[in-house]
Amino acid sequence: MDNRDGNISLTTEQVKALCDRKFGIGSDGLMLLNTSSEYDFEMVYYNADGNEGSMCGNGGRCLVQFAFDRGIKRDKYKFIATDGEHDAYFSEGWINLKMKDVTEVVVDKDSYIVNTGSPHYVKPTNDVQELNVYEEGRAIRYSDEFKEEGINVNFVERLDEDLIRVRTYERGVENETLSCGTGVTASALFFAQDGLGFNRIEVTTLGGNLAVEYEKLSDTIFNNIWLCGPATFVFKGTINIT
Repeated sequence: MDNRDGNISLTTEQVKALCDRKFGIGSDGLMLLNTSSEYDFEMVYYNADGNEGSMCGNGGRCLVQFAFDRGIKRDKYKFIATDGEHDAYFSEGWINLKMKDVTEVVVDKDSYIVNTGSPHYVKPTNDVQELNVYEEGRAIRYSDEFKEEGINVNFVERLDEDLIRVRTYERGVENETLSCGTGVTASALFFAQDGLGFNRIEVTTLGGNLAVEYEKLSDTIFNNIWLCGPATFVFKGTINIT
């Protein structure tokens, strides 16, 4: 929603109702395009449960496209979100969004916990298509370790040296989503090549194809991380908010 005039103020229940797939518009989340005195715009993101969420990578890319469509035209964008500032630019029809640097990774048995703007649990699997992502993801998200603050859960299969497939259970949505940008980023870093330096990993999700570029400085430190992918207009409309 274009909120540059500051007139939109939504309650938790209103956001939840708008995101409802049966009685509202239907979405995994809701974003406001706000004015910022120091940046091209401010991104405010709400989860489908109506609560303000942490960073949404795919949402950030979509909001850049929305800002462009609403007349904020730049060669390069700099905007502010809940996890800090982000750069973005268009390249061959895709939107490349710079993610926050990663300075800490927690390895827990065969899994990997990392914050890429939102907290993520990454678990490798040999056949991600056969998993019941809802049940297995929900079990981890509501385990004793994570149930209080919640965590997003990603199941990842390596298809080739630089190609992975990702499925994600998202907190706030409390279900599997078709694609999660911060989750894709976390999953790509899990499969980072052994050698240090620049790399690019292609990612396939139920919602489409993405890519993650990054500089690996050590096993636990990554910077210059970019989430790359398309953002396609679907529809617009008017709805009465009650």
